[in-house]
Amino acid sequence: MRRETHLLMGMPITVAIVDAAPDALIGEVFAYFAEVDKRFSLYRADSEITALNEGRITLAQCSADMHEVLALADKTKRETRGYFDIRRADGTLDPSGIVKGWAVRNAATLIVAGGACHYFVDAGGDVQTGGKNVYGADWTIGIRNPFNEREIIKALALGGRGIATSGTSARGQHIYNPHQAGRLIDDIVSISVIAADVLEADRFATAAFAMGLEGINFVEAMPELEGYVVDSQGIATQTSGFGAYVVS
Repeated sequence: MRRETHLLMGMPITVAIVDAAPDALIGEVFAYFAEVDKRFSLYRADSEITALNEGRITLAQCSADMHEVLALADKTKRETRGYFDIRRADGTLDPSGIVKGWAVRNAATLIVAGGACHYFVDAGGDVQTGGKNVYGADWTIGIRNPFNEREIIKALALGGRGIATSGTSARGQHIYNPHQAGRLIDDIVSISVIAADVLEADRFATAAFAMGLEGINFVEAMPELEGYVVDSQGIATQTSGFGAYVVS
């Protein structure tokens, strides 16, 4: 098995490939993440999103990737009653709530296209797995305690599905409720969402966190989604089907 971790997109990204895939494949995956960072980073003066926000290019001049991400953001906004909204109060766009899951999903597609079917991709807690681990068993994914990052509070076997966690423990208050601008989300500290793939998990985890305590009910009502929320008092609540993925 080849396993590497690089710091890209402002976070550690880990890629593991079990199969005897071409040696260059894992390098191609990290090169892809570097390209995503160059295109979508809000902290780079040379990124495409910065150029768009500063008016140096128009939407018509943007890449196919940018159009795809912005279309996904619009779709998610409609599906979440406006709780997912990439437009900031100053009118600029911040697609970071969807780019990470989108990039991980695309990286997984790149791995499969390169001839591997047993793999693991983790970008800052957004995880996509395929096949089995090096021991021939299901990949096990841990949800960290938002009050103690060294502690795993749930271990999950996803069976090829994706998971994403949104919260305040790592980055502080960076998600907001578009319907109550300026109000901190302080009734929950993290929410994890399991979906058919990591992109679906990521976009709905971000929206569910913006809803606060109501977010877990939104996840419960959505077909094909399961969730696990930890509130500000440390009390966890899970959706009715979440237990099917729990191994410890």
